[in-house]
Amino acid sequence: MPVRSAWLINRTETESGQSRADTRLSPLGTMAPTGPLTSAGGVIPGAENGTYLMSGLYVYGETAGMRATVVPGRAVIQGQGRAGAYPVVLTDYTDVGFDDGDASNPRIDLVVLRVHDAQFDSEGGATEATLEVIKGEPKGSPEPPRLPDAALPLARVLVPAGASVGTGGIDWANAVYDLRVPTVAVGGILPESWNRDVPGGYVGQYRDTSRELQRWDGTRWSAYPRQVGGIAPQGALAQGEYTGQYRDEGGRLQRWDGTVWRPAVPASAWAENTDGGYCASTTWVEAVTDTVGPTITAAFTAPVSGAVLVTVGFLGSTAVEGQWARMSANIRKDGVLVVPADERRTAQVGTKSSVSVSTTFRVTGLQAGAAYTAVSAYCTSATSSRGWFDNRFVRVDPVL
Repeated sequence: MPVRSAWLINRTETESGQSRADTRLSPLGTMAPTGPLTSAGGVIPGAENGTYLMSGLYVYGETAGMRATVVPGRAVIQGQGRAGAYPVVLTDYTDVGFDDGDASNPRIDLVVLRVHDAQFDSEGGATEATLEVIKGEPKGSPEPPRLPDAALPLARVLVPAGASVGTGGIDWANAVYDLRVPTVAVGGILPESWNRDVPGGYVGQYRDTSRELQRWDGTRWSAYPRQVGGIAPQGALAQGEYTGQYRDEGGRLQRWDGTVWRPAVPASAWAENTDGGYCASTTWVEAVTDTVGPTITAAFTAPVSGAVLVTVGFLGSTAVEGQWARMSANIRKDGVLVVPADERRTAQVGTKSSVSVSTTFRVTGLQAGAAYTAVSAYCTSATSSRGWFDNRFVRVDPVL
């Protein structure tokens, strides 16, 4: 069998062992660790012309029957305890055979690349690297067999009940499940397109999930831009990881305030209603009567400066010449009034003729990043002179 290994069998005058070709072909060096004395076993990634993540040690079947083929490739297999990691190479396309299926139940077999080392194997025996098929137990709902020590799983193969060469063998198009995983040298970026939930071997290890670069922080894999204060891409974060983190949400930049995402650069807020209504109250009220939309509300986020410009306006008139009708805005936070409407912050009409008026006033002392609402407020000079309010609007602009 064309399975070669390095640092497993010494070459002597009377026995074959590690050759110069074995040394050149086998993956040597310190691989990605999983502990002080252990390495991450796996297949060395790579494919001709860089077309695929890895092509080595792929298991497939092309014709009906009970034999599969394993593609040449290189791997590292972690041995038992202090045995260390074994570099192994398969130099030629190699066939492996499967026993006929059970008469009644299917089973799952494993194709593995395995190292036998008499120095560490409890049962002793040969010292060699081999390709093996580990036979599973036939069951109505079969499960894979236990993986032996110092073995790297390459594929899981479903062997149907009654399968044999005479009955058409194994359905290779649907029976093989690829179990190969990549491994790289320490400090290298691990290609991990499967995005497995496998912990890193050390803080600062990186992996490429085919969507993003991730860094192991000791407890979890985190997208690399988050670690350096970068902007997390859209859809990457539902909840922030630290106060001051940023994300792209639909083309708009948002900042995590420790509880919720807020616009990083607050936009202007706008609310309007083009259906007119009346007000006959001499104190501030937030709704007009005889209209479809009695109250208008503009929701906004306070900028870092804590200051905004509020503009209110309407097309209006009074029932009695010389009386007045005013519009302002109440500023609320979580429903609580924090800046009340005031005559110094009003748009006002004082005639029976319809005129358009507006005013802009500055509001300061708001909590940066907090959510507020600017709610329309109305009053008139006398209950006998109803004010008419049409084309009402409220606009809030952040002061940056």
